[in-house]
Amino acid sequence: MAIQVLSPVFKVEECLAEIRECLEKGWTGMGFKTNELEKKWSEYTGLKYSHFLNSNTVGLHLSLHMFKEKYNWADGDEVITTPLTFISSNHAIAYCNLKPVFADVDSSLCISPESMLERITNKTKAIMYVGVGGRCGQLEKIQEICNQKGIIMILDAAHMAGTRINGQHVSPDADATIFSYQAVKNLPTADSGMICFKNEEDDLRARKLTWLGINKDTYSRTSSEKGSYKWMYDVDDIGFKYHGNSIMAAIGLVQLKYLDQDNAYRRQILSWYKENLKNVPEVTFVEDTGSCESATHLCQILVENRDDIITKLYEREIYPGVHYRDNTLYKPYAEAFGSCPSSHEYSNKLITLPIHLRLTKNDVDYVSKTLKSILGK
Repeated sequence: MAIQVLSPVFKVEECLAEIRECLEKGWTGMGFKTNELEKKWSEYTGLKYSHFLNSNTVGLHLSLHMFKEKYNWADGDEVITTPLTFISSNHAIAYCNLKPVFADVDSSLCISPESMLERITNKTKAIMYVGVGGRCGQLEKIQEICNQKGIIMILDAAHMAGTRINGQHVSPDADATIFSYQAVKNLPTADSGMICFKNEEDDLRARKLTWLGINKDTYSRTSSEKGSYKWMYDVDDIGFKYHGNSIMAAIGLVQLKYLDQDNAYRRQILSWYKENLKNVPEVTFVEDTGSCESATHLCQILVENRDDIITKLYEREIYPGVHYRDNTLYKPYAEAFGSCPSSHEYSNKLITLPIHLRLTKNDVDYVSKTLKSILGK
């Protein structure tokens, strides 16, 4: 049986019961379940302002769009970012006519504070910090730099649902933290996300902008007691259709109940891999560099001859992944190629081993044994 790198597990009957309630009430859009999930997510994380979106990507764009307008950033102003991320992180910067400035990473695959400091100019307005694999890296040190220099911190927490630093969910000090509930993430739906602003004024403005700039959403304009619909509203801004819906929120409400339990099992899988491969010097695990309890979205290793190893794993019906290619290899960001040598080196050595809730100890042992055999061990 094929072993995939990532595969979601849903509590099917519970999800169907939550979805059934939406269908029976005839309310599948914004409001109802989305409001409930926002409340539950804020209770879970301690992040006060949570707004449910249709993806992490739109949250990244929304945050930059809002901060650019709020602080009067000019086209061409700079956002420090990483080349080792899913392309949406850097596309969001480009959407806003801002310039991505690539900083190199440390051994956790997160941005290095030293490299960040080297990239700061008088045009630097923000940093897009990505918690790759659920790890924190040197997030606290990066936040200190941002506080000292007046740089906006946008935390791309797509992999960080359930990640904690010193017992606290990340990150109360970031100006905006954006999570992903995409299909294979630790809290999977079909596709959705959550944006958590530090300040209430940003949260309130986001709620208008994610509903096309309309000043009252449909749910709040509908009287549940009388079934009346208040048709009059104003449009204050040119906004976007970025809000989430109650079907996705219904799934998210169920999955959230099991998130800590599921993340604990992911950490168990990682520990099995580490035990199995501890005496294999050709394999280096990507480790966190900070005081972090990672959500462990990914199990990443570094190897030589990566492409050949992946091909041989495929032949044995084991399908690992690569997270991620150096983004400066892509045409839109090619002018920065060579600016982040560590990122480029890691990019050529990275393998993501299968890690998901369907795996058993026997599966992990089989993947480990097969990898060792390929390496001649």
